[in-house]
Amino acid sequence: MEDNQTGEEQQIIAPEQESTEIKPSEAVSVEEIDKLQQELNEANNKYLRLYAEFENYKKRTNRDKEELIKYGNESLIYELLTVIDNLEMALKHAAGNSSSGLVQGVEITYKELMKTLEKFGLSVIEADGKHFDPSVHHAMSQVERDDIDENIIVEEYRKGYKLKDKVIRPSLVAVSKKTSRIQAEETAEKEINNTEEES
Repeated sequence: MEDNQTGEEQQIIAPEQESTEIKPSEAVSVEEIDKLQQELNEANNKYLRLYAEFENYKKRTNRDKEELIKYGNESLIYELLTVIDNLEMALKHAAGNSSSGLVQGVEITYKELMKTLEKFGLSVIEADGKHFDPSVHHAMSQVERDDIDENIIVEEYRKGYKLKDKVIRPSLVAVSKKTSRIQAEETAEKEINNTEEES
């Protein structure tokens, strides 16, 4: 029986002892290895590009979603600015008749509307007496004034508004400038000072 077991063991062992040598027909050439390595590198580069594109897409989508949430009411609020303008105009024209119930009703409506819109991030752009800022003000005219510095807003024709940090309507304003006589005097003074400094 031992002979039988030895024979079976030999049969079992025999496959493990088979040669692991590569037959010439199965050999891989250096060119094929280089080609496979190049394909692997290309696939890896393609994967990295796609991964980067996907990450950029996710960031862009998140940014768009945040802006939609932040400024989703912009068009509605912009349309309501005309209503605000009309209420302000009605209050301005009725300034001398503040005892009227109608005027009081308009004033209450105006205040409630502004209070509600402020909750959503609407704010008035300050203009009167401020330095002109082209990012929030549009100059409609210039007014010659010697009593104040140049580029100071002297009149506001229409209020401007921001929604959170975004200008949705710039203020329409009149901006101060020095009179021609004052400008000529200042220019002459500068020329005299420059001439004295050069001497």
